[in-house]
Amino acid sequence: MNSEDTPLRPSGLQPAAATRTRFGAARPARRGFLRAGLTGAAVLGTGVTLGAVPASGASRRPSTPQEALRELTAGNERWRTYREKHPDETPTVRQTLTSGQHPFAVVLGCVDSRVPPELVFDQGLGDLLTVRTAGEVLDEAVLGSIAYGVLELEIPLVLVLGHQSCGAVRAAVEADISGEELPAHIQYLADQIAPNIDRAKEGDARVDSTIDANIRAVHARLAAEPDLAAKVSAGQLAVVGARYELSDQHVHRLA
Repeated sequence: MNSEDTPLRPSGLQPAAATRTRFGAARPARRGFLRAGLTGAAVLGTGVTLGAVPASGASRRPSTPQEALRELTAGNERWRTYREKHPDETPTVRQTLTSGQHPFAVVLGCVDSRVPPELVFDQGLGDLLTVRTAGEVLDEAVLGSIAYGVLELEIPLVLVLGHQSCGAVRAAVEADISGEELPAHIQYLADQIAPNIDRAKEGDARVDSTIDANIRAVHARLAAEPDLAAKVSAGQLAVVGARYELSDQHVHRLA
């Protein structure tokens, strides 16, 4: 993500109209209980504190969508230029994290072993809440995990991270062409990706274009979730789609 890419800022989406949200608002007591459990926070009377001191110190930890995007951009620049810092791995940080966590971004990425978010963005323990599925496919467990990060841990950024040469997307495209059933649960993944196939292109170009279309589709679905959309509208959250290029290790924004 660099200065030549689309500016990294919240999309300003309005809350989606719905009579009942997927992640209905929790009662305050339950919301506090969940947050305490997820952060390791101590309960004092009826109030809840969000853990102890953030792993890197409160002065460093990004707290807004813009700050979170800048931190990921800077981390990816370090990664792709071989200047990694490998932050937040010290004994002190590890000990601090036993009493709480305060990650600053949710990254929904692919399971591909070549695209681990903590490395791609040069982040450490307690920095990212990562959710990984082949082809960034969404299901209820994935949606619930992202909702926990945003609603309970108050994370200000959700990043959908696809990548060059995605095997899940290629499998979906090839199955769509051949009409053959894929083994076991892999067919489920292909079925979720299939609506995003760019049939206007052929060969590798179809796979590459479908990777982009799939990222944008997953981004749009997340951004339309009523609870997330409300956070975006309030300026408390950004939902961003991006792509990692294996060829030069660069992450650039797509949506």
